[in-house]
Amino acid sequence: MSRWFTPGTWTYALPLFLVAGPLLWFYPSVAAGCILAGLAILFFHRDPPREPAGEGVLSPADGTVSVIREEEGRLRVGVFMNVHNVHVNRAPVDGAVDHVTHIDGAHKPAFSKDSDRNERVHVDCGDYRVTLIAGAFARRIHPYVEDGDRLARGDRIGHISFGSRADVLFPPETERSDLRVEEGEGVRAGETVLAEKP
Repeated sequence: MSRWFTPGTWTYALPLFLVAGPLLWFYPSVAAGCILAGLAILFFHRDPPREPAGEGVLSPADGTVSVIREEEGRLRVGVFMNVHNVHVNRAPVDGAVDHVTHIDGAHKPAFSKDSDRNERVHVDCGDYRVTLIAGAFARRIHPYVEDGDRLARGDRIGHISFGSRADVLFPPETERSDLRVEEGEGVRAGETVLAEKP
């Protein structure tokens, strides 16, 4: 499905534009601030089309690879989304959604180790798990999928309003030698290959 913005974007942006109209007559500088804030919200919630490239496990997010580590015999790769990145998240592989689980938590900066206890949503698809993690300014995680949904590689699975990090937990057979990215590398959701399938 092609669209310009994530669902619910106008809920944030439209009131600012509506308020700016009457303010133009009495408080032009305040009106200009409202218009700029509305435009910033539209920019932040943009949703450009993406075409999966190559073969393998795709990045779930735009941003910078901030985490590569092993957890109980499985590799985790995390992508930190900065304010200028697209915040729509995408499926790394084909498959069915087994479970979507929301976990309450803190709102620490997503690039810090403390973010491991942040609010999150797990999307489990077979042997893969995508985790959408809220950050210091991210207060709403919006999953688009439900238990039982079928996903194609690169499909939209959700977005995080005003934040922040998306991780892929790989199956046990994935090794570091399968990875095609390093920490600090820039990636694009639904296009950049994080790892080859073993």
